[in-house]
Amino acid sequence: PPGHAFRRVTLTKPTFCHYCTDFIWGLAGYQCEVCNFMSHEKCLKNVKIPCSCIAPSLVRVPVAHCFGPPGHYKRKFCTVCRKSLESPAFRCEVCELHVHTDCILFACSDCRQCHQDGHLDHDTYHHHWREGNLSSSARCEVCKKTCGSSEVLSGMRCEWCGILAHAACYVIVTPECTFGRLRNMILPPSCVQLFSRNFSKLHCFRISENLQTESDEDDDVDGSTQGSAKDVQISTDSSKQTLKIFDGNDAVKRNQFRLISVPRIAKNEEVVEAALRAYYINDDQQEYELQTFTQQVLLSDDVINRNDAAEDSNLGSVFRESVPEAWIIRAKPKDEEVIRIYPAWLKVGMAYVSLRVNKDSTAQTVIKEVLPLLGRQTECLQNFKLVEVLMGSKQVQRMVLDNQELILNRFKDIRKTSIRQMNQTRFYIVENSKSVVQVNLFVGGLPPQLSPEEYTNILKEELAIKTNVVSVSHVYQAQGAVVLQISCFSEAERIYMLVKDTVINDKPLNAVVIPEVMASKIPQNCCPLLVFVNPKSGGLKGRDLLYSFRKLLNPHQVFELTNGGPLPGFHTFSKVPSFRVLVCGGDGTVGWVLGALEEIRHKLVCSEPSVAILPLGTGNDLGRVLRWGAGYSGEDPYSILVSVDEADDVLMDRWTILLDAEEPVEGAENGIAEPEPPKIVQMNNYCGLGIDAELSLDFHHAREEEPGKFNSRFHNKGVYVKVGLQKISHTRNLHKDIKLQVDQHEVELPSIEGLIFINIPSWGSGADLWGSDSDNRFEKPRIDDGLLEVVGVTGVVHMGQVQGGFRSGIRIAQGSYFRVTLLKPIPVQVDGEPWIQAPGQIIISAAGPKVHMLKKSKQKQKKTGS
Repeated sequence: PPGHAFRRVTLTKPTFCHYCTDFIWGLAGYQCEVCNFMSHEKCLKNVKIPCSCIAPSLVRVPVAHCFGPPGHYKRKFCTVCRKSLESPAFRCEVCELHVHTDCILFACSDCRQCHQDGHLDHDTYHHHWREGNLSSSARCEVCKKTCGSSEVLSGMRCEWCGILAHAACYVIVTPECTFGRLRNMILPPSCVQLFSRNFSKLHCFRISENLQTESDEDDDVDGSTQGSAKDVQISTDSSKQTLKIFDGNDAVKRNQFRLISVPRIAKNEEVVEAALRAYYINDDQQEYELQTFTQQVLLSDDVINRNDAAEDSNLGSVFRESVPEAWIIRAKPKDEEVIRIYPAWLKVGMAYVSLRVNKDSTAQTVIKEVLPLLGRQTECLQNFKLVEVLMGSKQVQRMVLDNQELILNRFKDIRKTSIRQMNQTRFYIVENSKSVVQVNLFVGGLPPQLSPEEYTNILKEELAIKTNVVSVSHVYQAQGAVVLQISCFSEAERIYMLVKDTVINDKPLNAVVIPEVMASKIPQNCCPLLVFVNPKSGGLKGRDLLYSFRKLLNPHQVFELTNGGPLPGFHTFSKVPSFRVLVCGGDGTVGWVLGALEEIRHKLVCSEPSVAILPLGTGNDLGRVLRWGAGYSGEDPYSILVSVDEADDVLMDRWTILLDAEEPVEGAENGIAEPEPPKIVQMNNYCGLGIDAELSLDFHHAREEEPGKFNSRFHNKGVYVKVGLQKISHTRNLHKDIKLQVDQHEVELPSIEGLIFINIPSWGSGADLWGSDSDNRFEKPRIDDGLLEVVGVTGVVHMGQVQGGFRSGIRIAQGSYFRVTLLKPIPVQVDGEPWIQAPGQIIISAAGPKVHMLKKSKQKQKKTGS
């Protein structure tokens, strides 16, 4: 089987086969000494899953993983050592990889390739298989039998199209991936370009790093120490010895060692073999030796030669009377080696060519020998270079080798640094192309309404930008944001880091790395989904949704609203000919995104994208009206995306509210000396004056004081009820403090405590304020009729009765243009955002064009059934 080192073991506890997932009966099974793969004897010959030690050599395109902060993942297994994840572990935010803290260094850089980065350009996509961590009910695409297991790491899943298969069956699935059921919503990776060299993966995918810094320090310093200790120190057997093993100078500096347990009478070669396997290396142990670790190791560079003599006399047992507690694995020097050269993107049929190199071989001689093997012998050597690629799990690093570099010396240096690193290093032959570097950086938080020159001057002053490599490509004046085009990696990185610590006019700047979407490459029938998630909304479920949507779609189409707002997302999609939007958040979040869309509409090729809602807020009235439900309660994110794909397009009115406070009226209480400047707000759902806004304001203050407590919808509603009960005995005569004009006609107000203008037939978490009775005076309300309904409530008790469905409000008027005159300061709320409005005029009129919303289709069940 590929790369495994199986040996027969005696089983001491219930064990399952990683190949067929069945129980292993009897006392004997076969276990790989490197990656812990367990198997029946009868299954051994069928095992196709490669061992962790050779996994890096099988990767087609190395792509680093994107690890978030460590967390607890129940009933998941580590992809490297195949054991369950009991302690805090890492998962990749872009693919299904789960890994122990101490296994992270050995994780293979085989993440999904979500964009072109100027190096590779594939237009056909192959399945991206990831093993294990499937649900127990998962069914195989090929044989239709169950292929998941909660007992072991088994079964395969394509990370793009989601098809599932047994380890035995996946090899016969056609290699091309069609992206599956969601193909029309996924932004194809071949259409996205991002030059990402120096940026961490978290920056590239705009993933917030709230916990990142602490965890990074931790796993770098001694993550590998802790984890490996847990497996080994169980052996209290006195015939065994536990040793610390370093794999090179880098591990010594970081104090990262692995522990191995070997018999006290073990031979040298057995110990070397155990040490190599602890580092997931399956090379021949004859080529390596162990050296005792002393402090001088760090001081003397030429460790190998200095220790040579000592090693020879020590061929028997490693252990004499005094056993050193730590050892370093060193590679024995060689006169020649066989190396693999990968032809990168020269579009040739073979994966790599093997070449023998000796101590005189330079990068140039290697290029000279490789070109004829690739059928490019007629070409000039100067057009090619040799690139060394280190496939680290967190970062894939490229380094161009100097033409005169001696290849064997390079090998020696890498192995001295880390044996494991040699295992993760590849050599590519690359054509010298004049690749143009272009990093796009979105910078927000600048003062609004300035000219491009003024923005450039601010950036020169605050960030010392170098105008020869940085230019302002887009300006969003109303929002105080610019997009910078930077043609130098180090400058882009410097600006990005500096922006985070820069404050202008008491406002912090924010920077987002944004990809370029190549609209011309998007397939004809593809209408990608732009996803906005507000992780702070409602029950704080946004974090899990961000993770799920990044997995199911291309992470470049998922934007976190706390990271620069909706604008970076709309800018990224500005050239896409047709797209839809999914907003995950409360009604306030939906209003925020619709407002941003209104402001930037003229700069979008698709100026009227349809908007779907995944309600995460407390009230979610708009979500209810459009059939998306009263609030998200953990439904499968995949089925949500299918519903969005099948949703119907409907139109909805939006309204503009102009609030113009005048000089305080004679005799008004709390007279305010200065009139406030007029302000304009947009409204989607409803606008309330009086008691309704007062409750909203009290709730808002309570949440501001203790935000940590407001993380469940149930608790939020409880606070609303409590605030309401405190207001029951209060009486206010709102009808005496305001005047209402509808479509130029004065309207007499009845005795009320609250006046509400409603655009949608749902108010205060789903209540029907207008009521369903037919009424000859008014038309039947619709969300796209260009009319608002005006309703009164007499107090808290009346509002409670409306909420309970026992009564409706007092119908007052219906119209398209309203003027309200406030005679004293009154609480006002628009779509859940409350404040106290000074005396003056409020004018409500229809906003620009109606917006396209997506309403969940009623035929959903039939469609999925078929």
